[in-house]
Amino acid sequence: MTDAAPARRGLLVPSLAALIALVVLLSLGTWQLERRAWKHELIDTINQRLAGPPARLPDALNRLDPLTLEFQRVTFRAAFQHDQEALVFTSGSALRPDVTGHGYWVFTPARLSGGGTVVVNRGFVPEGRQDPRTRPEGQVAGPVEIAGVLRPPEARSLFTPADNPSKNLWFVRDPVAMAAAKNWGPVAPFYVEQEAPLPPGGLPQSGTITPRLPNNHLQYAITWYGLAAVLVAVFAAWLRGRRRERLAASSGSVTRRPIP
Repeated sequence: MTDAAPARRGLLVPSLAALIALVVLLSLGTWQLERRAWKHELIDTINQRLAGPPARLPDALNRLDPLTLEFQRVTFRAAFQHDQEALVFTSGSALRPDVTGHGYWVFTPARLSGGGTVVVNRGFVPEGRQDPRTRPEGQVAGPVEIAGVLRPPEARSLFTPADNPSKNLWFVRDPVAMAAAKNWGPVAPFYVEQEAPLPPGGLPQSGTITPRLPNNHLQYAITWYGLAAVLVAVFAAWLRGRRRERLAASSGSVTRRPIP
């Protein structure tokens, strides 16, 4: 009986560590299932909004909630201010399968015919075509009818490089920040991904938004739950081994060899 207490104390720390690890693994698996449900809902919402007819962009731009109206198709008439365009670096897009490789999104303020300014992502230009002088055909003058998809400003992460306004280089699609740095004046709190019209000369390369959002959360959940099951099995095997060692030690301590 005196050996039982030290044995139990020897199991306490490994058991607590295993329990904490098990809780973490199960929590990660459950979180992935919750993310999967959220992703399904997001994909359904995006598809429904993109499938609907475009709505006329209202005059009260600042009253629009870009988060509520994200991926709403809109149309409006405006004139591009090509001399004010900003370039946002990109290495590809989950919404534009036709865009591959390194290049830049061309963000241009557009003056609405009824007043106000909306920033438009006119499309993609590859490396080496940043200078508007290399694509003069695409600098359409005068008011044009624009159709596109409404998007909220992009959030900056901890790993996003700092923008460099002096070189007209940006890493986050934030029209308000661009407007402040380039003195565009007041702009709508969202931007529009241009789908039409296609510019003469093909650049910037606009196109239809086709979401292909990855949804691997079920596989991730299975992985985390599988690791939790492996942890339980390994810990159980370790406990059985420790029990056999204690039984062998106790039987050895009470066995006495006969005196010859």
